[in-house]
Amino acid sequence: MVGSIKTMNHHGNGWSAQNCNGLEEKLDELRSLLGKTDGDPLRIVGVGAGAWGSVFAALLQDSYGRFREKVQIRIWRRPGRAVDRVTAEHLFEVINSREDVLRRLIRRCAYLKYVEARLGDRTLFADEILKDGFCLNMIDVPLCPLKVVTNLQEAVWDADIVVNAVPSTETREVFEVISQYWKERITTPIIISLAKGIEAALEPVPHIITPTQMINRATGVPMQNILYLGGPNIASEIYNKEYANARICGADKWRKPLAKFLRQPHFTVWDNSDLVTHEVMGGLKNVYAIGAGMVAALTNESATSKSVYFAHCTSEMIFITHLLAEEPEKLAGPLLADTYVTLLKGRNAWYGQMLAKGEISRDIGDNISGKGMIQGVSAVGAFYELLSQSSLSVLHPNEKKPVAPVELCPILKTLYKILIIREQSSQAILQALRDETLNDPRERIEIAQSHAFYRPSLLGQPLATLHCQ
Repeated sequence: MVGSIKTMNHHGNGWSAQNCNGLEEKLDELRSLLGKTDGDPLRIVGVGAGAWGSVFAALLQDSYGRFREKVQIRIWRRPGRAVDRVTAEHLFEVINSREDVLRRLIRRCAYLKYVEARLGDRTLFADEILKDGFCLNMIDVPLCPLKVVTNLQEAVWDADIVVNAVPSTETREVFEVISQYWKERITTPIIISLAKGIEAALEPVPHIITPTQMINRATGVPMQNILYLGGPNIASEIYNKEYANARICGADKWRKPLAKFLRQPHFTVWDNSDLVTHEVMGGLKNVYAIGAGMVAALTNESATSKSVYFAHCTSEMIFITHLLAEEPEKLAGPLLADTYVTLLKGRNAWYGQMLAKGEISRDIGDNISGKGMIQGVSAVGAFYELLSQSSLSVLHPNEKKPVAPVELCPILKTLYKILIIREQSSQAILQALRDETLNDPRERIEIAQSHAFYRPSLLGQPLATLHCQ
């Protein structure tokens, strides 16, 4: 049962005095910018404890948790989520395969409860195991112990920095509740959103609502204090110290100091002013990752088929971002890499694969045990609903007649028919790729870059408020 034990102790140990001094200097710089005084710790709280949210909090805890008088790092998750017996058994195996984790739990007098859960004599809960460093959506990768709070008001009421890690489909609801706790606040918090996805609104004109906009509207926190962080990364791989990078996007006042604060030797964080493109791309990549998973499964991982799909889906992504922004960030560098890794590996691609193989069905919903929320599904519906509006009509390059923008996005249309209205099977994604009338993806990109289809109304508010400088 115990099996072989591996010794892996990468986190929290082995820090040189020079590293500690550099971290403390970065912490002191951010504390100074926020006007923190001695005895008043910088309060950082993660809201949401999926894989990326938990890893993000753990990275901060590993780096800065030693400076207890200067910073407090906590994570909120809802209480009451039980760990099923199969997961408890697997968790026990993981614990016993890692000497460092096993010793830590024994030292904290926490090991016995995992034995009892393995035997079926006890029910564990997600918030309970997170305190010991186990994220329910990522059991195979133990994290450092975390300070977990299940009362949302207690978690956020005095937080200086809030990290939004709840799915985009829940962001509005959660921050509307948070806004009630901030009515008496004197200082304005900083919010870093990790959420990827959009909502579509049709009144007064069709427009998108991104997670940062949802937060702004729910709380009244100004956009200059709300940032988006995203990049080419897989949460488990980042925590295992595989090299990764990301961009934090938003107003100049906070994005540069936060990029410096978040940067680590294995996790480079750059800053960028184009909040719109990065946040929209964050939602779009999840849309097309589902299709990528389907293509991979249906073609037995054919490199040729996957590259054809990649060409078409990226051209649609470029077309859509050019509808939203006059000069969007190019799909290159970290933006392209983020798209690539999401199509290659991640929960949305996994979901597409499982659907195509028939191992799961749409009837099980979008929240998958052990994976979390499959955000690409709701994003497919939102983007399709938005881009199918006749009021946004564009001139079809071949037929020379007005059409809804979605008519120039055959992959998005097909995913909508498979996932939302369910009138086609996963095989339809291959039929869409093999359509002989399909235009060269280059033509769609050239159309987008001509600026002829730019629709500023799609942002729902003046562009200047979102294109932070």
